[in-house]
Amino acid sequence: MDISNSMALQVPLISARYARRFMEFMERRGVKRAVLLSDTSITDSMLNDPDASISMQQITSALQKADWLMNDERAAFQFGQQLDLPSHGLLGFAVLGQDNPRQLISMIVQYLRVGLPLMDMELHSTGSTFHIRLLDTWGLGELAPCVTKMYMGSIHRVSAEVCDHFNFQFAFSSNRDTSSWQSLAPDGEFHFDAPYNQISMALKGQPTQKDTVSLRFLLARSRNAKEEKAGLADETLMQVRDMVMSQPGRSCTTANIARRLDISTRTLRQHLASAGTSFREVRNEIRENFATLYLNDTNVPLESIAEKLGFSDQASFTKAYRAWTGKTPGDVRKQSRKTT
Repeated sequence: MDISNSMALQVPLISARYARRFMEFMERRGVKRAVLLSDTSITDSMLNDPDASISMQQITSALQKADWLMNDERAAFQFGQQLDLPSHGLLGFAVLGQDNPRQLISMIVQYLRVGLPLMDMELHSTGSTFHIRLLDTWGLGELAPCVTKMYMGSIHRVSAEVCDHFNFQFAFSSNRDTSSWQSLAPDGEFHFDAPYNQISMALKGQPTQKDTVSLRFLLARSRNAKEEKAGLADETLMQVRDMVMSQPGRSCTTANIARRLDISTRTLRQHLASAGTSFREVRNEIRENFATLYLNDTNVPLESIAEKLGFSDQASFTKAYRAWTGKTPGDVRKQSRKTT
């Protein structure tokens, strides 16, 4: 890779959950995890740690091996499509809680920059059509097509509830015919050898209601959780963190999480205690992270942040945030605006 600052490659930037999901995707295609992880310094313990992050060097080392092992050049796009809203954590919560479709598209760009910074993005619109252009700021070289397809697939997946008529433009060629690509996204047009990598999409005339979207993805998450083998404390902790991240509001209670995991509240508390934590600690840690990102990176009003995070009013949110960080939400937002 052509990157001048090698130190930046070593900084842990990307949540290990993305790497874990990618390993699972490749394993289902017959590629052994050990092959992908060799010489990457990524370990199974890192993949299983809900708090772990990996560096650009680590993720690109794994992707370079995976790229030539994929027997279908559409695989990276398909992997991106499997990254639904809850897969992105904060992004999923922000999208599900957003009433304004235009702001929703902006949030997709904003939080992908935060959570999955493999590429940068430029967003502009013409009328009701949005254009997201992908920018290779890392100098990905021959990996750029693979990463671009991942982004395109995921953007399509998380935008499809409010947009249609997708137009995918790729700045590289393809050996597959257009119809085979369109089978992955019947609502899209695929163009290769374009001057840039860009996805364009038009807002639907009648966007799907937020509650319907939320219910669909929460049901999907619940089904996935039931399919997984619960029992190990670390596995339960990862599932709980994923669920809290997807819906950290007032419905995020011990009883509701236990019901979605199909276990008793007592068993849930026992598993979390064995993992060295509690439901309260997990929820507060995630709510603190969400709040800080909202305060630093958005203009969402404080009362709206309080509501999204499950507080009865802004005063309760301010009191909790001061207890977590020693600062008030207003102070954090003022400081963020001074530095931008």
